[in-house]
Formats: sequence, C-alpha cells, structure tokens
Amino acid sequence: MTDLKKFFEPKSVAVVGASKKPDKLSTAIMRNIINSGYQGTIIPINPKETEIMGYTCYPSIAAIPGDLDLALMVVPAAKVLASVRECGEKGVKNVVVISAGFKEIGEEGQELERQLVEICNEFDINVMGPNCVGVMDTNTPINASFTAAAPMKGDVAFISQSGAILLAALDWSSTVGLGYSRVISIGNKANTNEIDYIEEVANDPGTKVIMCYVEDITDGPRFLKVAGEAAKKKPVIIYKAGVSQAGAQAASSHTGALAGSDLAYDTAFKQAGIIRAHSMTELFELAIAFTRCPIPAGDRVAIVTNSGGPGIIATDNVELKNLQMARFAESTIQDLRENLPKESNIHNPVDVLGDARTDRYQYALNKVLEDPNVDSVLLMMCPTAVTEPVDTSKAIVEAQKAHPEKPIFTAYMGGPILAEGAGISAANGLPTFTFPETCITCLDGMNRYRKFLGSLERKQAPAQLQVDQ
Repeated sequence: MTDLKKFFEPKSVAVVGASKKPDKLSTAIMRNIINSGYQGTIIPINPKETEIMGYTCYPSIAAIPGDLDLALMVVPAAKVLASVRECGEKGVKNVVVISAGFKEIGEEGQELERQLVEICNEFDINVMGPNCVGVMDTNTPINASFTAAAPMKGDVAFISQSGAILLAALDWSSTVGLGYSRVISIGNKANTNEIDYIEEVANDPGTKVIMCYVEDITDGPRFLKVAGEAAKKKPVIIYKAGVSQAGAQAASSHTGALAGSDLAYDTAFKQAGIIRAHSMTELFELAIAFTRCPIPAGDRVAIVTNSGGPGIIATDNVELKNLQMARFAESTIQDLRENLPKESNIHNPVDVLGDARTDRYQYALNKVLEDPNVDSVLLMMCPTAVTEPVDTSKAIVEAQKAHPEKPIFTAYMGGPILAEGAGISAANGLPTFTFPETCITCLDGMNRYRKFLGSLERKQAPAQLQVDQ
C-alpha cells in the first residue's frame, strides 16, 4: 500500500462526474472543495462540458495535463471501474469512490467491488470507500465530501464506517464546539480500512484524539498491533456497533460487514489500550473530555456541589466506575470547616449549600484543587434563586488556569438559567455537561487510558483477536 497522505494533503483533486446541474451530488462536492479554502488545483471531469464553476473541465482522467494526486468518483457504480483503471494508467495512487452500488447491495455489487479491488491492486491504488461520504482535512484545508456543512477545525480525527452517522455527528458537533483535524468516511472498505487510517492519523501532528465508528474489523491481529501502537501516542476511542445478533445482521446489510464476537472485541480493545464507547453520546463525550483537559494523575475524585442529591448520585457513580472518592488532607478539612457554613458537608462530596454564591464556590473549589490527595474535580451546579452561574463559571475557569494539571469537569444541572454559565465553561475548554453521570463516565475512560499508559513498560503476551478472519 502506498502513502495515504495525499488523501489529506493533495496538490490536485479531480471530481469525476462533475456537473453543472445544481441538484447533483458532484455539484455539492465541488462546492465544498471550493468553499473549504482548498489551495490546490481543482479539476472537474465531464466529457460533455468544457468548464464547470469556473474551472477547466476535461473529458477524462487521461486528458488531464500533468500529475494528479487525488480522484473522487461520483459516477454510477457501473462506470467506476473504467475511471479507476484510467487513474491507474495515469499513475494516480489515491481514489475516493463516493458512488454506492457495490457489495452493500448484494451479489452483483459484490462482484463489482471485487473487480474494483483487483484493478486497485494491479495499479497499487489506495481506494477510500466505495459507498462513502468523502474525506476532509481542516488543516490543509480540504472538504472533499458531500457534507451539508464543513466541520469545525480541531484536533479530533473521526473515522466512520457509516456515512449517515458521520453526517449527523458533524452537524451536532458544531453545537458543542467539538472540532476535527481529519474526517474519514471508509464506507465498504474495499482495500483500505479503519486500521490503515488509524495508523495514518496516529502520526498526524494535527490530531490529538482518534475517534472511530466501526461495524466490523476485518484483520484482527493487524488491528491490535496498529491500534495498540497508536494508543501509545494518543487516545483511541471506538464505538463498535452490531453487537447484538440483530445488529450484526443489520451491519451486514448496511456495508456488507462481517460482524464478529462482541466479547472478542471487548477483550481485544482492553488489551490494545483502546477506550470502548458503548453509545454514540459516550463516543463524543469522551472525545470532548480528552481534547479539553489533561489526563488525571490518579483516580481520586473530589466533588463540589450546591445540592446534596446530585452529590449522592455523583458519589455512587464514582464507586460504580471503580474510581475513588478523594480523602482530603486534614488541613483541607480544617480550612473548609472554618470558612464554609456549619451546615455544609466539608468531607467529599463538599456541599456548599443551595444559597452558595460565587465566593463560596470559588473558595471550596480552590481548596480541593490544592489538596495533594485530589486528582480531578467534578463541580456541579443546580439553579437556585441566588445561584450566580456567570460569575461562578468565570471563577471555575480561573481555578483551572491556576491548576492546569488537574481536570475540572462541570455539570450544569439545569436549562436556560445556567446556559450562559455553561457556555463560558465550554468556551474556555472545560468539559461541560448537564448531568454528573456523563462526567464520571468520561473520568473513567481517562483513568483507564492512564492505567494503560502506565502499563506500557510491563511486558505483555501478544493478544489475538479471533474475529472476521
């Protein structure tokens, strides 16, 4: 397999099937490439046109003067093979087949995809797809896809086997401020797959976190080796769908996936240091956590709240996730006793009471952050008549700046009353959620990754993933 880098940093891009018709998918892709600010050469391919969107149009790949780094196939499946062969003859090594109609539709499409792979292997072509949305890199920048809107720039690489999930996720991410370095729609995975792209983004300096949605893994041993190496460099978070019998059958009909044993995946992920998400929301919440705060030095959690009930819920979840409730130093307990109301709970969880204003929150938060027995803090806020969400949020941000080595998770347990304060926390890089369970789940994922990094010096027997061989 040749270098995959030109999928993300091409100097020239051809859109095979480009059209002047505004309702065509290829038109949306051309528009996205142009609007992304791409600085390379854009080449529409259509034998019936001489110009599209102001760019010189060529009748075929063969007619393009000079070299070509990347070709996008947006033609009916029956026409893809001839165009890919043209790419091979011209020396194009990277092709994105956006077209559907391959193995996901049954035997006829499966044979077509087999021929596609045969051509690609003959000419040493990397193919992304078929049946995919496209590819994006916010640092190049390029958006060679049919997404409705460009992704925000950030440091998460998102690899997805499902185009629909990718499209939905990108739209949702803009509402929570989650940005991406690279977005990769792998579709049917004809001759490149999630393993190849995990390996590629693991070496991308613009990527801090690797996030994947997959329905199957086709090469277990190589997956473990590559993902394990990637996890040594940056967190790898995967949501594996198709875990039930019905889900496995649905996965097979969706992208022609072969689903393996869920237990085998679970075991292998743990051995490789991969963080497994068990829902779409958890996948993205973990990505937010890893991009916004440092990995805690240990598993000792302190809780600061203005309400006893949420404190109990958070405490339960800390213990359920095998984290530890921090035991404060005697000096911390004494300072809290002397400076908080006598009705406050000065032990963990610290209850600053429902009438707490900014100064009380600020004092309690800074005190627990200063405690050497605390590795991370969960701060919760419920809306009362005297709660000061905006000023308190500004104080939380300042506390994080004073203690950058200790992550602060915030749970704003309300709606419009707390929205502005929550926005301040999120805008300043704090992982900000509505309920404490989400915060604890993220802390659990970060703690598991911390333990994995700490175990790297110990020799482990090679693991085997016996699925989809």
